[in-house]
Amino acid sequence: MSAPTSHDSPHDVGWIEVIAGCMFSGKTEELIRRIRRAQIARQEVAIFKPKIDSRYSPDHIVSHSDAKLLSTVVDSSADILRLAGNAQVVGIDEGQFFDMGIVDAAETLANRGKRVIIAGLDQDYRGKPFEPMPQLLAIAEYITKTLAICVVCGNPADRTQRTTAANERVLVGATDSYEARCRRCFEPPTT
Repeated sequence: MSAPTSHDSPHDVGWIEVIAGCMFSGKTEELIRRIRRAQIARQEVAIFKPKIDSRYSPDHIVSHSDAKLLSTVVDSSADILRLAGNAQVVGIDEGQFFDMGIVDAAETLANRGKRVIIAGLDQDYRGKPFEPMPQLLAIAEYITKTLAICVVCGNPADRTQRTTAANERVLVGATDSYEARCRRCFEPPTT
């Protein structure tokens, strides 16, 4: 089901939208598109990104195609609750980098009547669910699954292939460390 538009949804009810997929699939681009539409509609927005993600900008959410929006950098999900203020729309990028408290934070904000839009990786580099994204997907009213293009064969890609030998779960990177791969071309790590 696609995300609601302003003409088909009540204004006194909040909800959660999750944009999930692999790296290079356009998650942040879609988040930026939705936030910009809310701004055009003169809705008050608050945009957040985790402190750990400083790849392209210290204070903007930035897509791989270089679209960007000014954001508030936060250390934890508690900061989002504290800083969302009177925003009608709350955008959160890189949801997988937040603590599990992001689930309750999203619920709390939606229960306050806010539209909450969260973008993030649904799988880690091993092809396993990347918490807290599965929990966010479970409570979301609207889910968008984005796909990239497999760099090996050109088929639709839903996996993130790590191209370095690093084995920590969280390794912030871009094309220097990752590729989009389809199910067939994805090679899970052996260690």
